[in-house]
Amino acid sequence: MLVVMRVDAQPAEVDQVMARIKEFGNTPVLAPGTERICIGMLGDERGINPDEILLMSGVDRVVPILAPYKLASRDFQPQDTIVVVGDQRIGDPGVVLMAGPCSVESRAQTMELAEMLHGMGVRILRGGAFKPRTSPYAFQGMGENGLQILADVRERFGLAIVTEVMGTDEVELVGQYADMLQIGTRNMQNYRLLEAVGQQPKPVLLKRGMSSTLEELLLAAEYILSAGNRNVVLCERGIRTFERATRYTFDVNAIPMLKLLTHLPVIADPSHGTGRWDLVGPIARAAVAAGADGLIIEVHQHPEEALSDGAQSLRPERCAALIEELRRVSRAIGRDLAPPSAPTRRVA
Repeated sequence: MLVVMRVDAQPAEVDQVMARIKEFGNTPVLAPGTERICIGMLGDERGINPDEILLMSGVDRVVPILAPYKLASRDFQPQDTIVVVGDQRIGDPGVVLMAGPCSVESRAQTMELAEMLHGMGVRILRGGAFKPRTSPYAFQGMGENGLQILADVRERFGLAIVTEVMGTDEVELVGQYADMLQIGTRNMQNYRLLEAVGQQPKPVLLKRGMSSTLEELLLAAEYILSAGNRNVVLCERGIRTFERATRYTFDVNAIPMLKLLTHLPVIADPSHGTGRWDLVGPIARAAVAAGADGLIIEVHQHPEEALSDGAQSLRPERCAALIEELRRVSRAIGRDLAPPSAPTRRVA
């Protein structure tokens, strides 16, 4: 339920409504609005009589929120949420680019690639320090040493960092280094982890589970939002279907559908969505045309030597060419790539 207050509602009237909601055993949540105050309710609403609230002073109307997700719904917040990562605004008209290696493999590799990407205008570096792998014998990441390398990249080039957190015991550690915490596809429904990242202030990138519906994705986002963190970005990264020609099936329908259902920004991962470097470009262009607020792309200097996901990684020169293509696609639909910040002077 959403309580819409009158334009001239007084602070005392708002406080009275919030107090009454608490008496019902629910949690009141102020919804952002430009003209009037709206109050959402979190909890079991079955015992609440909407007419009782409607009769309270200062209340204009009570609107039911039919979706099982409340805070993520456009009924709760009609205007788009803007999530700030570094100097990039995800959800603004500009399409934000995140790029980097699947895994941080060494200081030299990461520094060299970061310098290349910075020169292309990329301002958010992706790179895994902790890697959830299907096989326990595959490369699991460099751990905190990898996080330190990412922090050094930010210091040297001014790039914001997004990296994955895999467990509740890693949230504080990763938060010390990263500008944005990523929840990977395998952890989309790890509810204790969602609550943990919801209780810390850094923005969260939430990837769709490989076999999850959009409603399940939005309910996962609801865990983060209800824990207090409103800076959530959703990511379509492909789902498992009966098709075997590609690693996953990229669900381009999800992008405009999510934009209708939620105010949260939506980005696309064409690398995981296909598992093939030669399909990354077409799917990236399609995602931007469909309305994605950003892209997260895997790039590696020598994909054939990559310790993880080399088959879906672009070489730097191919990434540079793709960025120019994406710029043209963005302009064709009335958007553009998010402008890069002023060049950052390198620290010796």
